[in-house]
Amino acid sequence: MKHESLVEISRRADVLPLESMKLTSRRERLQRWAAVLEQHEGRVKPFERMEYMSRRACRNLRDEETPVALAFADPVLRAAGLKSDRLGDAMTFFGLSYGQTHRLLCDCHYQGTMTGRSVAAHLRAVADGGIVRRIWDWSMARVAMAR
Repeated sequence: MKHESLVEISRRADVLPLESMKLTSRRERLQRWAAVLEQHEGRVKPFERMEYMSRRACRNLRDEETPVALAFADPVLRAAGLKSDRLGDAMTFFGLSYGQTHRLLCDCHYQGTMTGRSVAAHLRAVADGGIVRRIWDWSMARVAMAR
């Protein structure tokens, strides 16, 4: 790894202070997490057998290479308020229910095929309101066209 000063790096790339990347909405936080996961090329591990644990035990889960650990490694998400790489802190920070968290991060939904891109796609769907939101928007558009 080559160490360079901020001045040297800024000659080749736009360097922005963390303060300029405020993530004020849930959607922005989820979108940032999705972007972090899409850029990750290494292994991504799901949490194992969440459905057999108490909700309290699930909130304390943590492990290396999980989507939550990758989120916590991101300085922008930490600066925005992500407290730790524990599942419960991620649930609170990203505004996820237990059911959403289980569908997004448990091994039973990936069967050994979890990738950063696959989780990112699911996160974007949650950020956009999921299928119910899309059906509602489509329905409202149809009603507006009928008038």
